[in-house]
Amino acid sequence: METAALTSRSVHRVYTLMKLTYGLVPIVAGLDKFTNLLTDWEKYLNPTLAQMLPFSPHTFMLIVGVIEIIAGLIVLSRPAIGAYIVMAWLALIALSLLATKGYLDVAVRDLVMAIGAYSLAQLAQTIGAPKAQQEATKGASLSRG
Repeated sequence: METAALTSRSVHRVYTLMKLTYGLVPIVAGLDKFTNLLTDWEKYLNPTLAQMLPFSPHTFMLIVGVIEIIAGLIVLSRPAIGAYIVMAWLALIALSLLATKGYLDVAVRDLVMAIGAYSLAQLAQTIGAPKAQQEATKGASLSRG
């Protein structure tokens, strides 16, 4: 029993760390689309995509920033859903970078991060399932009372 309790606490610590990481990093990256303090984000934009845009690459990056902020907030509030959104977002960024054959190191990093986001989604579903069962049980007992 003691081992199960330790394992459960360890899993919750990892889950919390991943939730904060995959929630806060997109928010920070999204905010930085407005300031370019970390990097010039437009240089990562696929030139073919940039030519197809009905607006400037800068405007596109601002839209991306808003999407990233929203995705991070969803991870923090609903990690079982938000982590899948971040996973897909990172995979799409990686595919775009791979298509340009530039920034291959960043593409690989984003694919690895997408795998981490998938892992968070799986953890969130596993951890959330017992909570949902407890709430359902509690709700059923309250309706009987």
